[in-house]
Amino acid sequence: MKEDGLILKTHQEINNLTVKRRGRVMEGLPPPTSSIVAVAITGSRKSKHKVKWALEKFVPEGEVCFKLLHVRPLITRIPTPMGNYIPISQVRDDVAAAFRKEIEWQSTEKLLPYKMMCIEKKVQVEIIQIESDDVVTAISLEISRCKINKLVIGASSRSIFSRAQPISSKVSECCPSFCTVYAVSKGKLSSLRPSDSETNRSITDDSSDLSCSSNNSASRTSSSQTEWTDNGSIGSHAHFRSASLPVQQFQALSTINQNLLHKRMPSSGITHPKNLYPHVEDEDDGSSSCSGGADVNDTISVASSFKSFVTDKPSLNQGSNFDVPTETSRKQENVDFELEKLRTELRHIRGMYAMAQSEAIDASRKLNDLQKRRLEEGIKLKQISFKEEEAKELARWEREKYEAAKREADYVKECAEREAAARKEAEIRASREVKEKEKLENALTGSLHQYQKFTWEEIISATSSFSENLKIGMGAYGTVYKCSFLHTTAAAKVLHSKEASRTKQFQQELEILSKMRHPHLLILLGACPEHGCLVYEFMENGSLEDRLLRKNNTPPLSWFQRYRIGWEVASALVFLHNSKPKPIIHRDLKPANILLDRNNVSKIGDIGLSTVLHSDSSSATYKDTALVGTLCYIDPEYQRTGSVSLKSDVYAFGMVILQLLTAKPAIALAHLVEIAMDEDRLTEVLDPEAGEWPIEETKDLAHMALRCTELRRRDRPDLQDEVLPLLEKLKEVSDRARDMALAAKPPPPNHFICPILKEVMSDPCVAADGYSYDRRAIEAWLEENGKSPTTNFPLPHNNLIPNYTLLSAIMEWKSGKD
Repeated sequence: MKEDGLILKTHQEINNLTVKRRGRVMEGLPPPTSSIVAVAITGSRKSKHKVKWALEKFVPEGEVCFKLLHVRPLITRIPTPMGNYIPISQVRDDVAAAFRKEIEWQSTEKLLPYKMMCIEKKVQVEIIQIESDDVVTAISLEISRCKINKLVIGASSRSIFSRAQPISSKVSECCPSFCTVYAVSKGKLSSLRPSDSETNRSITDDSSDLSCSSNNSASRTSSSQTEWTDNGSIGSHAHFRSASLPVQQFQALSTINQNLLHKRMPSSGITHPKNLYPHVEDEDDGSSSCSGGADVNDTISVASSFKSFVTDKPSLNQGSNFDVPTETSRKQENVDFELEKLRTELRHIRGMYAMAQSEAIDASRKLNDLQKRRLEEGIKLKQISFKEEEAKELARWEREKYEAAKREADYVKECAEREAAARKEAEIRASREVKEKEKLENALTGSLHQYQKFTWEEIISATSSFSENLKIGMGAYGTVYKCSFLHTTAAAKVLHSKEASRTKQFQQELEILSKMRHPHLLILLGACPEHGCLVYEFMENGSLEDRLLRKNNTPPLSWFQRYRIGWEVASALVFLHNSKPKPIIHRDLKPANILLDRNNVSKIGDIGLSTVLHSDSSSATYKDTALVGTLCYIDPEYQRTGSVSLKSDVYAFGMVILQLLTAKPAIALAHLVEIAMDEDRLTEVLDPEAGEWPIEETKDLAHMALRCTELRRRDRPDLQDEVLPLLEKLKEVSDRARDMALAAKPPPPNHFICPILKEVMSDPCVAADGYSYDRRAIEAWLEENGKSPTTNFPLPHNNLIPNYTLLSAIMEWKSGKD
């Protein structure tokens, strides 16, 4: 019953002390003091948790100065470009200094994010870089030098396979006693090593509460604490790896219990507190999972332990080796000892409660800040949403305005296009009416000129200022350029000098071609008489001479094409010789003046040297002392007498036929063919690239050509009565051969056909839409339209690229077809 009364009394004291301590905690924490907090960082990602914890822990407590400690190893060697290292003593001083600056700059860049974390919290921060191989000593010396009173380090995780002491424990042991060391793991406090000032303040508070402390007891406490540490227990300077924060606080309180035990029982035979509390070591093993705070209800467990202690009292008495006067005094001393122990534990619990209360206040303050920030962010979000709705409404309104403006612009554009089309149509109609009126006026006045007059500026513009790229030929009297007039490709012949424009040849060619039209005479489109320029239709396949001599790798002409060309030239000469009122002599007939269009239809050109006879008789001659024409094609009798007649063109025509048969130069060609005919080996001189010649018809044609090249005019056949009928028969043979060849060969491939002209392309080129067209067709199209003829989509540009691969295939197909 007496023991039960003591237990109840002890419970009441514990409750009274707990209420008293709670009142002291609720009064508030002591005012914040200025301190220097050092954070040891390595630059890894885990260092961010340490800095964040330190900022959240110490910034709200008051004015704090932060120092970021970073220890890097000594620089003893320098890497080389080859990948090896050389000692720093073997390099120049400037190289070593540059390498050191580079290492310092890299370290500063690595520590910059942690400095920015402190700056964002508006905390004074300083980065201290230490160069040393001993991290523990370097940190300890820096703390002593800067008088740092709080150090935050990372709690090293100890492996079960390693017995080495963690670096955090070494730092804690070597750190000066005036500095409090906090070990942080994963953003939470793992352990704490208090400073001497905090330990003494705790002991002083406990002594004042118990009213049993004095200067002597403090010294005894210090000596007892030292003795406790020597005995192997964990004191105030315990390793961080052995216990967490609650266990360290309990160990510090155990030291006080030892002092009280010496005070009550001074005998040397007293039992050591380590034997009295065997559960302390067990708590050291399992305390790593304990949190930093505790509830006041823990006093119940303390009372339970006290009750068990009283119940097990005889075991303690049995283990003791000293005598007591009476059983009552021994019990009284045990009860007093237990009361001191309970008071000590109660102070420990109050301290833990105060820490928990402080953390709760901090958490509450952070929660209020977060709620306030959440409200502010909510208001900002509403403002942003409102502005977003306004922006959407404004964008919708602007889109409606844009669509309305676009519809109006499309309507205006459509009206403008209709007006432009109507104006263009009216201009075309007016131009036609003007031309018809001019024709009627010219017919009434009798001065009909069937050619268009061009200005010199139009000639310059059409030929791109007589560009060399547009030059297609050069003769004795002028240069020929490729040009374009009124969307039609043409050839402009410009005489070498302006004085030549008044020559007889220019005026004669202009007069003859402007009044005469024949399918196999070159058409005169216009002229610029003031500057001696004639504009002809453009002949795509060049001259007959180029095709016979295979210049520029042009494909050869087939034999039935050559038959047809001979008939076409003869019909044009007959037309000139029978012109009214006076016959016309060409005087310069040769393959170079016979031009071929894209279908190889021949036309005679360059009749500037032609002569008009004063008599319509076929035997009439014209006396001309100046010998004109081309050697090998000039009538021999004309060379001897100076008189030219219609039979002079027959001689030149015979030379042209011989060249059609042999594709050889005109020099001594008649003699060569005549010998071959006499020796019956005409096939040896025929052009083999023309195909398989019909022997009999070819012999008749060669015999007729030799008759045309007789030296005397009277021996030459009549062009209209003898030559032309024979050529008409040969033309019929060639037409049948052509039809048979076309029937035997398949139609051209689709990619050979121009999408615009619907026929085989002669000069294919690729447009911007990726399709191939005939050049003259697509150029005419692009002048009128900006869309693709095939896809009907707008073309990004009007550039044309020659399709040489397709041209080669078309030429090969044409050569096989002919």
